[in-house]
Amino acid sequence: MSRLVVVSNRTSDPDSSAPGGLAVALNDSLQQRGGIWFGWSGKLAEADSDPGRQEVQVREYGNMELATIDLSQRDYDAYYLGYSNNVLWPVFHYRLDLANFDVQFSEGYRRVNRLFARKLMPLLKPDDVIWVHDYHLIPLATELRAQGCRNRIGFFLHIPVPPPQIMAAIPEHEWLMRSLFAYDLVGFQAHTDVTHFVRYAEAEANAQFIDGERLRAFDRTIRVGTFPIGIDVDGFAQMASDDDGLNIYEQMRDEYSRRKLLLGVDRLDYSKGLPQRVQAFREMLDRYPEMRQSATLIQIAAPSREDVDAYGQLRQEMDALCGSLNGDYGELDWMPVRYIHRSLERSSLPGLYRASRVALVTPLRDGMNLVAKEFIAAQDGKDPGVLVLSRFAGAAEQLTDALLVNPYDIQGTARAIQAALTMPLDERVRRHTALLAEIRKHDVHWWTASFLDALDETGATRERHQPRLVHSAA
Repeated sequence: MSRLVVVSNRTSDPDSSAPGGLAVALNDSLQQRGGIWFGWSGKLAEADSDPGRQEVQVREYGNMELATIDLSQRDYDAYYLGYSNNVLWPVFHYRLDLANFDVQFSEGYRRVNRLFARKLMPLLKPDDVIWVHDYHLIPLATELRAQGCRNRIGFFLHIPVPPPQIMAAIPEHEWLMRSLFAYDLVGFQAHTDVTHFVRYAEAEANAQFIDGERLRAFDRTIRVGTFPIGIDVDGFAQMASDDDGLNIYEQMRDEYSRRKLLLGVDRLDYSKGLPQRVQAFREMLDRYPEMRQSATLIQIAAPSREDVDAYGQLRQEMDALCGSLNGDYGELDWMPVRYIHRSLERSSLPGLYRASRVALVTPLRDGMNLVAKEFIAAQDGKDPGVLVLSRFAGAAEQLTDALLVNPYDIQGTARAIQAALTMPLDERVRRHTALLAEIRKHDVHWWTASFLDALDETGATRERHQPRLVHSAA
């Protein structure tokens, strides 16, 4: 079996006491196949050092190696803060108004991808299978091919793909999309993403879509597929039964014994629809006064990219909205919203999910959103909570038994929140049973295996020149 080489902006921490589901799945695959996880160390190089001359830092963990490099302040500012988070992130989330198309950002983005390729090449073996992750590294395959790499290379985009006209607003958008054609397999979260990518390629590059899964343009044929990422369902459910999970659950159950909890767990990001969520909760209290003093929203908003101006403005808006809501509706013994602007330990989340009657997962746009799946996995099947989910999250394609809402429709979302809070037990159980079956069927281990199987098949197809269909999930 060929080795697996995973490349991402940041690598996982094998010493973490509570790793995320993605880290668990990729570590399992790397341990089984042997291989390398390559990426940025998260550290900045000394001011007078040349990143191109630095040695790759390699550590062994069982059957895999963790290989990292440092970035200079200049590269970090242009590649990470600049192009990745001031161009690609806002545009791919439909926020052209927040994009900053500084030419220095694109130059730094290319420079760092070229650096990644140059440092990775000496570590590769001829039959290695390379799996590149996310928007930070779209042109990595182009840079590797330019240095003579002939390995099978797959790419998975964790964030959504915007419609063609929005994508075309990026200066040099053709170069960016052409870069994806250096891969053998390109995977997306949702069918909507595949549709947008194919429409872009057909409109801007005269691409031919063959057999429903092969796309030809720029003298290359690639395979595209939908591979919705999942979670480690059993692992997360077990965390809810561990000491930390049980302690949080019992603490929240006792503290809120007279009230129903609504929960939001997000990064503080303009794509998450947090202001609209608070407004919808306020609208619900206005429309249904019987819910006052009987429902409390706990909103976790972990700090994120605070060096970017838009995030500071969002924090001010959230502080004002939550303060106004509590000031207008709060009583001595009840505050409608508990707004927490810091990260929680991952080990405490399952207990918090389980104690909540309703989860509000209402992004304006999201590639998938795994909070929705974690909430389902943590529930007591005999008395489960209700998931209120944005139709604009990738997860909505799979989780059709959630209460799907349009987060821009404040009144409609308020009605859905009230329906979730008052939903009868038999309906809650029916919906949860169907949702749990879906996330079990397409868990993170299925996601890893299905993508790698498709990449292996793509490599075999290239060698035989006889196409086979890539498996993709509905």
